[in-house]
Order: sequence, then structure tokens, then C-alpha cells
Amino acid sequence: MLAWRVREPGPVDTSPIEADTAPMPEPGRAELLVRVLACGVCRTDLHVVEGDLPVHRKSVVPGHEIVGEVIAVPQDSSSEFAVGDRVGIPWLRHTCGTCRYCLRGAENLCPNSRYTGWDADGGYAEFTTVPADFALPLPPGYSDEQVAPLLCAGIIGYHALQRAELPEGGVLGIYGFGGSAHLTAQVALARHATVHVMTRGAAARELALALGAHSVHGPSDPPPEPLDSAIMFAPVGELVPPALQALDAGGTLAVAGIHLTDIPALNYQRHLFREKQIRSVTANTRAQAREFLDFAGHHPLHVSTHPYRLEHADRALRDLAHGRFDGAAVLVP
Repeated sequence: MLAWRVREPGPVDTSPIEADTAPMPEPGRAELLVRVLACGVCRTDLHVVEGDLPVHRKSVVPGHEIVGEVIAVPQDSSSEFAVGDRVGIPWLRHTCGTCRYCLRGAENLCPNSRYTGWDADGGYAEFTTVPADFALPLPPGYSDEQVAPLLCAGIIGYHALQRAELPEGGVLGIYGFGGSAHLTAQVALARHATVHVMTRGAAARELALALGAHSVHGPSDPPPEPLDSAIMFAPVGELVPPALQALDAGGTLAVAGIHLTDIPALNYQRHLFREKQIRSVTANTRAQAREFLDFAGHHPLHVSTHPYRLEHADRALRDLAHGRFDGAAVLVP
């Protein structure tokens, strides 16, 4: 089968991934074997490929927004999935189930967690595997290409929205407007929020307005009114001070990325006083993933996608790095 592997992490323009002819993966005892139907191209993939995230598996196959068809299920399996089912494979693929985080319902903080496309081979390939307990049922009404970005961009944006504590009908600021942000904005708008978008790029600004954003501005520009909540999708630490300054008293900024460049020095009075707070976002739980996908099934989302053939995965990553599309790129074998 065709699979893309991280040859040596480095700048995406130096071709750090290469196409490989690989044998069909062999599923473990509790794993599903899946034929990949589509795989979203996530900014986390870019961090794995470029080395912003440390190597967890040498020559890993990236990709964790995977839509697939089940080819084989474990023997004596009690899995909810059967051969021929369509399933989703997300970022989170293993937790211990016994640590204090798992026991209190915060499995996304499990110190023994493992991840698709980082600790195990992912979806930049024709076939892959997933532990049956971590596979996700998919909402109806979406094509393979449309549903793929929901499996990380959508899920993590939904979790970030929870971390930002947006009040019902509140004012939300979104910094950066790519694959995750354009889905999160729609969830917030469905909850009657006012949404202001701060981002670069004409295409992203046009998409934000088309989806119902109340205003769009440059990345560090002040929004037209104080924000109850804000979400940082752009992995740019320099945007944290202006985002905090834009918050109203008691407001919360959630940083949604797994990687962020260094944050400049903050001024306590200007950026944090009056009970403003900043929160990080670490993966998500399976319960949150299912909650979001159920929401997406009942509230149809517009998913802006740009398909690339699997053979052009390297081009898709370069285009993502250079901001050459709005929405999300999706690999289609």
C-alpha cells in the first residue's frame, strides 16, 4: 500500500516526508483494520512533520482525522462496529483507564496517553488500524471528505469552546481562521453568540463573513467590543497579549493549539487584572468527541474542504504551512 512517512523532521519545504510502499498493517488483538476513505490534514500533522513536537515513533505515518471502512474486527469482540461500517479515527487512541485523571473523567490528561499519527501510524496511507474502543461513530449527512475535519478540527474546537466558558449569547473572539476555527465559529453562532474574527488572509476573512461572523479584522487588531471569551487557533504567542487585552472583566482566553510560539511578557494590569484568565487545551476525551459529533449530526455544519489526492500529501502540507487555502485540506486515496 501507499503510505507517507516522516523521513526526518524538518521544515516542510525541505520534503521531510516521503512516499513509501508499505505492507498492509496488522491490527492488534483489540484493534480494527480500516481502509482509509479520507484523511484530514491538520496543523498538528505539520508540527509532527516539522519537529515542533518531539519524535514519538520513528518514520511515523502522520494523519489523525481519518474516515475509514472497517475491513476486519477483533475475534471475540464486543465492539459496536462491524465489517463494512464507516468509522472515525481521531487523535486520541489510548489511555490507561486507571490513573487519577482517567478515573475523574479527564482521560485527555492521562500521562500514558498515545496518539494517532504520532505514537502510531495514521491516515496518510491506504489502510490503518485503531483500537476498537477509541473508534468513533460518524454523524449522517456528511461525505467522507466533509466529515474528516470534524474528527480533530471540529472536536478540539468544541473542547476549546468549553474551555473558553463562552456564556449563552456572549461575545467570542477567534484568532486565526482555519480548519478548526471555521467549525467552532458555527457552533458558537448556533448558540447565539456574537463572533468577531481576527485573522490574516483575504480568503479566510471572506469565509468568516460568509459563515456569519459579525466582523473580521487583522490578527492583532482590537475587536469592536469587549470579548466574554476568546480562542487562539493561530499558533502565534505574540497574539496572546492583544487577545487578553481584548477580554472583558472575567473573560477567558483558551489556547487551542498543541504547539505555540513563545508568549511575550505580559503586563498584569493591562492583560490579566479584573479576573481575566488564560487556559490551555489538551486533546479531548472520547465523551467530548461523541458529544460534538452528535451535535454535528443535529446541527449541520458547513465544512470548507480542499481535496488532495493521497499521492500529493506533501503538497497539501506545504499549502497548509503557507496559508494557501481556507478551511481544511483532505487527502483522498
